[in-house]
Amino acid sequence: MSKNTEPSARTVMHTPRFWLTPLIVVTLLMSALAALYMGGILDPKKHLDQFPIALVNQDEGDTLPGGDPADRKNFGNDIVAGLDSGIDHQKIDLQQIGIAEAQSRLNSGTLYGAIVIPSDFTKRTIILAEASVVAGDVDQPIITIYTNPRAGSVSASLVQSIGTTALASVNKNMGEQLTTLVTQQLEAGGTGTQISGASRLLLENPVNVLTVAHDPLPDGTGFGLVAFYFALLLVLAGFTGATVVNSLVDGMLGYAPTEFGPLFVQNDVVGINRFRTLLVKWAFMIVLSGIVSALFQWISRALGMPVTHGLALWEYGALVITAVGITAMSVMAAFGSLGMLINLFVFVILALPSSGGTIPLEASPRLYAWLAQFEPMHQIYMGTRSILFFGARGEAGLLHAVWMTLVGLLIGVVLGIVTTRFYDRKGYERTHRPKVA
Repeated sequence: MSKNTEPSARTVMHTPRFWLTPLIVVTLLMSALAALYMGGILDPKKHLDQFPIALVNQDEGDTLPGGDPADRKNFGNDIVAGLDSGIDHQKIDLQQIGIAEAQSRLNSGTLYGAIVIPSDFTKRTIILAEASVVAGDVDQPIITIYTNPRAGSVSASLVQSIGTTALASVNKNMGEQLTTLVTQQLEAGGTGTQISGASRLLLENPVNVLTVAHDPLPDGTGFGLVAFYFALLLVLAGFTGATVVNSLVDGMLGYAPTEFGPLFVQNDVVGINRFRTLLVKWAFMIVLSGIVSALFQWISRALGMPVTHGLALWEYGALVITAVGITAMSVMAAFGSLGMLINLFVFVILALPSSGGTIPLEASPRLYAWLAQFEPMHQIYMGTRSILFFGARGEAGLLHAVWMTLVGLLIGVVLGIVTTRFYDRKGYERTHRPKVA
């Protein structure tokens, strides 16, 4: 004879597990959230690691006044040597390349900035030295620091800070060299002429360092953050959309209750196995991906976001939503309620700080660079950034992003098929069987 052995509410609520489980899970979840998010943004300079900046020396050199024409001076080479010896090569990847390569790599987002010494640098420096004792108009020699705002607003600030700090020391050393050179020439001339105070001040800091944005961003891009936020929208559409579809479909098929305010609805269970249920959910996600991707772009355009490759953005957006949604559903099909926490970790908690969308990975703790190798958010951000800022070029990250997104989609499909078919063959039905005594 069977009898009801369901525990009473009083019995359940008086167990330690009832009170400890929510407290422990939420505490651990929020601790991880705080540690990962705050740990990645507080001190980017401290975590610099192989931050790529180009150093372009176009200086052609010139002959010093009264010197042998065959003995040409090249102050640009001195600047390069000073920069190369004055920086920490573990933190800064200072790459000495030509101007054409530097521009190409800035255009593809593989460089965060460039320091460019112009072809007439030595000539202007010699004219400046001569003007310190001979009256006349003179312009300071110029070194330009090019930032790459399309690669991120924080990276542009880091390039400016790194460049101005490094060049300040080089500028001081060059000023001492020029002052000594002019003093020696005046003494050799025997005229008794001395450098004036104003000229000495100019010689002590001879180089005019300019900071210029390479290919500035147009209005409506949020100082470069729009790529990160649009990528975040795509991830949330897949993750949140999968959660909502999963809940609604289970409710309509009778596998989960549905509540509307005070109303509690429990539909009759429909005779459908786990695999077919998952296929239905996947179908919803595929249809929704195209609709939501189009809506995101339409709303963003209406709010002022410039889009030059609308078709590519819609196609990639639909692919991302499909891949994230199908994978999230497969995780929930495999792990049940625990799958929601797994999805939260994979698609939100671990993903956002390792995306590289706010702080460059080269200026983040090494953990984030490691996570970015497989975390979907980084791949999605790189693909979105390529479409919005770098002409949808494959070398700007789009090709890699598409392949990684397809790999993620394949993993989700395989996980869903294998687990649900396995559960079905084992006879694990989605029904509640009351205990009998």
